[in-house]
Amino acid sequence: MSTTAILADYLASTHGLDKLQNIHWNQSSPVLYEQALNRNEGKISADGVFVAYTGTFTGRAPNDKFIVDDAGSHDKVWWGKVNKSMTEANFERILNDAQQFLAGKEVFVQDLLAGANETDELPVRIITQYAWHALFARNMFIRPDDLNRQLAVDEPKFTVIHVPDMQADPQAHGTYSGAFVLLNLSRGLILIGGTHYAGEIKKSIFSVLNYLLPQRGIMSMHASANVGTDGDVAILFGLSGTGKTTLSADPNRALIGDDEHGWSDDGVFNLEGGCYAKVINLSADQEPLIYKTTQTFGTVLENVVMDAATRKLNLDDNSLTENTRASYPITQIPGALYPGKAGHPKHIIMLTCDAFGVLPPISKLTTEQAMYHFISGYTAKVAGTEKGVTEPTATFSTCFGAPFMALHPSVYAGLLGQKINEHGVSCWLVNTGWSGGSYGTGKRMNIHHTRSMVNAALNGELDTVETRVDPIFGLNIPTSCPNVPAEVLDPASTWTDAAAYQAKATQLATAFHQNFTAYSDGVSAAILDAAPLAGRA
Repeated sequence: MSTTAILADYLASTHGLDKLQNIHWNQSSPVLYEQALNRNEGKISADGVFVAYTGTFTGRAPNDKFIVDDAGSHDKVWWGKVNKSMTEANFERILNDAQQFLAGKEVFVQDLLAGANETDELPVRIITQYAWHALFARNMFIRPDDLNRQLAVDEPKFTVIHVPDMQADPQAHGTYSGAFVLLNLSRGLILIGGTHYAGEIKKSIFSVLNYLLPQRGIMSMHASANVGTDGDVAILFGLSGTGKTTLSADPNRALIGDDEHGWSDDGVFNLEGGCYAKVINLSADQEPLIYKTTQTFGTVLENVVMDAATRKLNLDDNSLTENTRASYPITQIPGALYPGKAGHPKHIIMLTCDAFGVLPPISKLTTEQAMYHFISGYTAKVAGTEKGVTEPTATFSTCFGAPFMALHPSVYAGLLGQKINEHGVSCWLVNTGWSGGSYGTGKRMNIHHTRSMVNAALNGELDTVETRVDPIFGLNIPTSCPNVPAEVLDPASTWTDAAAYQAKATQLATAFHQNFTAYSDGVSAAILDAAPLAGRA
């Protein structure tokens, strides 16, 4: 019996996929490129990069994500608006319909690894209708063949059945729309359908790891990470659009990963094998390493507009979405570690995209302030990263990744605080959002200034710089920084209307207090005292 026949028998007996027409198993990236083109799944740019278009959904569909509520998950999952429950019966109905939907169809199967630390890795299997989605998955996760490994047919612990052309029936299936992202944590099975946006594949596995790893004492993080020549590791927390990918791709530091990491007793390790960068308004001048990937074979571009005749990319065109993306193997970034793992961090940087334009561009955090801002997770939803978001909106996303956190925030916060204290980590808050006014009035922070501030923090150049306490937020703001004008460091001085700044800053401080009431019962008095000074009861 051929190896593919063995897989076919396994998929039939384990997942009820017994009527598949053909299975393309673990095809290489060049073969998947050819398959995707032959099947008219996308186009090729002038530089030979595959470009896909995802239709209605150009970002995640958070309202359509559910976790199956069963005996194994019921007492562990942090149920609520983010982690919505689905009955086992409704999951079974959708699974049965997905099995029937795939009957007589071709599928592309990739067996991959999530987690660069071999003792903590999660073998995963992606089953999808489309060659380009298989290529995306191959880009984003760790490829066993790169490690001279081949996973056994029964080795994957979680399987994603990806049926983007299938629409759910809300009345019959208990969903909110035709789209669905369903996690059955007890059965190791994920169902995704009704959306072609590839990011749902990677984020569903991230959600699984955020459930599994902390239960083993491993901190899972929505963060990028890199390491200097002296082995000094930096973790950069932040939601989509805050600069995790941009700031971690530093030519003077080795990239560990750009989005998802674990922190174990051995150090920091990447959960992925690729990067998924936003490319709207990308330029060779400001982000040369990422820009180069848009011209490199192996990259998959999502919803990037091209000239119909020349096939030249227009990275500034947002007519389809602000959330244009590039998926590429991390090995396309010069000097990146693959698989990505290093020691314990020396610095933690929490990135926020402040749409109010009142937070300082950089501030030094005490351990208690770091815990407070980690739990708060303030940023702005940047246009395009979620369906229906068309302009930045102030929001709080606990742990800088609420949509992907299956457990209560106190679990992640407790692990982070423990590891910060154990390893003596320096913590910083960096605002990559607006300066000189709110969104619509002020301007986005200069990326060169932000890079200079981050580099100064990581290089120790701010360790002896005098700081002042911000009277509204209580943050310690450096009074000087190499290659950054002094007035940029003081947010109030960048506003022309001092009264307007005071009002807007106080408004944001009050929002911090209001948001934190949901967590105040589970944290220490020291963390509560790290809240903004203004707006206290």
